[in-house]
Amino acid sequence: MTRLRDLPDPDHLPALDPAYLSSCPALGLGPNDHPPRILLLYGSLRDRSFSRLCVEEAARLLRFMGCETRIFDPSDLPLTDQVAYDDHPAVHELREHALWSEGMVWSSPERHGQISGIMKLQIDHLPLSMGGMRPTQGRTLAVMQVSGGSQSFNAVNTLRLLGRWMRMITIPNQSSVAKAFMEFGDDGRMKSSSYYDRIVDVMEELVRFTVLTRAHAGQLVDRYSERKASGVPIDAANDLSAIATRSA
Repeated sequence: MTRLRDLPDPDHLPALDPAYLSSCPALGLGPNDHPPRILLLYGSLRDRSFSRLCVEEAARLLRFMGCETRIFDPSDLPLTDQVAYDDHPAVHELREHALWSEGMVWSSPERHGQISGIMKLQIDHLPLSMGGMRPTQGRTLAVMQVSGGSQSFNAVNTLRLLGRWMRMITIPNQSSVAKAFMEFGDDGRMKSSSYYDRIVDVMEELVRFTVLTRAHAGQLVDRYSERKASGVPIDAANDLSAIATRSA
């Protein structure tokens, strides 16, 4: 595992008022036997990448709320189909982190009214099915975007579409930071603002949905068409819907 970014000042949250945020926002929503595992992806390779800075703020908040986080560095990902059979260490590692995760955060700059190529490249390297395992299906997803100009929702709308295509549980809330260059100090930290507060809201909601659904992810995405294609019939003795129909 060599492509995870270190998180600077992981416990320093100068823009947060901790009096208004619980360190256990999902208490009572599901089993809390281990910290929620969240993979964060960003969509720019600039030294001062605002999509990455937003992801770092999100990761600090998730850590505050008891999550384990990983931020993937996509700087040496090959293009899709550039390497035969995707046999590249960066691709292998991205997929390993996806399989490890129970939820994800996708943060992209808006470029020409869309997500960036780097953001799409990472998603393109995550297959729906991989050796009987599914790197995205049933996982929760929070989407964010940054813009150089006025506020827009083009990128988050596309990320939502991709999340649905990847069979993920995309949470209702989202973040769109306008004129992102004005929202961060020279130290790379986000200033206190309504944009920052929205990121707090989104991460709080992601933690809740992740804890609520992770124990049921397999059942939530279980499909008739896949059972049929695999030749796996329903076990009527254990299927609640069959039992209810039979006793009616």
